[in-house]
Amino acid sequence: MANKLVVSSSPHLRTPESVDSIMRDVLIALIPPLIVSAWLFSLYSIWMVVVATVVCMVSEAVMVHKSVSLSKIKGDWSAAVTGVIYGLSLPPGTPWWVVAIGAFIAISVGKHVFGGLGYNIFNPALVGRAFVVLAWPSYLTHWTEPFQAVDFDSATAATPLVVDSDAVSLSDLFVGTTGGSIGETSILAILLGAVFLLVKGHIDIRIPAAYMGAVAVMALVTGQDIMYHLFSGSAFFAAVYMATCMVTSPYTKTGKLIFGFGCGLFTALFRMFGSAPEGVTYAILLMNALVPFINKYTRPKIYGEVSN
Repeated sequence: MANKLVVSSSPHLRTPESVDSIMRDVLIALIPPLIVSAWLFSLYSIWMVVVATVVCMVSEAVMVHKSVSLSKIKGDWSAAVTGVIYGLSLPPGTPWWVVAIGAFIAISVGKHVFGGLGYNIFNPALVGRAFVVLAWPSYLTHWTEPFQAVDFDSATAATPLVVDSDAVSLSDLFVGTTGGSIGETSILAILLGAVFLLVKGHIDIRIPAAYMGAVAVMALVTGQDIMYHLFSGSAFFAAVYMATCMVTSPYTKTGKLIFGFGCGLFTALFRMFGSAPEGVTYAILLMNALVPFINKYTRPKIYGEVSN
């Protein structure tokens, strides 16, 4: 007679998804911006992303396993995701050694200082980017014209955020044929990745919707072109790939809306009233720091819970 009672330890609810499978899907979603970056800024953009990714993966293998082998380097692919996102957030022509140092900081300081995957407070890719922006601002504010030979001495171009909105067409912003960081210029490419992640259920629409909604509200309040602010700069890339990080964003539905809106609000404030043309990095890092408080005050009450 078959056993009627099966005793097992938790967890009792399981899912076919794993960290590995989710991270692989995020890497797939990053392919469209990567392809567009190669088209606009030459194969050097691919080299930048490769350097960032390899340094992130090797650094994590050494810190976690104290050894370097193919299986250890692969890990759960989370380091690869950090490397690709960080690499795509940099301007074309960024020297490889700047890319490498920032990638190491992203993993060591942004992730493993806090205990590794699941414990980090801040988005590691943004920690790496913030470091290189502060350390070598001249390299991180140097923009190359699309379809030009990419090196630090090549023809430079302003990002759409530092020129008159009438000088840049929305079609150029949508396709991506403008200056900017290598992964941020094409709204179309980012949108393809966003749709894939939404269909797979890996990101919550509340965060990017609230993020872009806040940017739109600020543009409306200040009398500026709404579509121009939504399509230009790093906001859309950040709303899809950075703000939606499962570890560094709230887990409650209300919290996700608050977090996304806060990211968009600070992005717009830094963008419109700050000295730098873009404020995505510090806007999201600031909201990352507030996530524990957002989770605490938006946590649903347990049925029957009595307040003290």
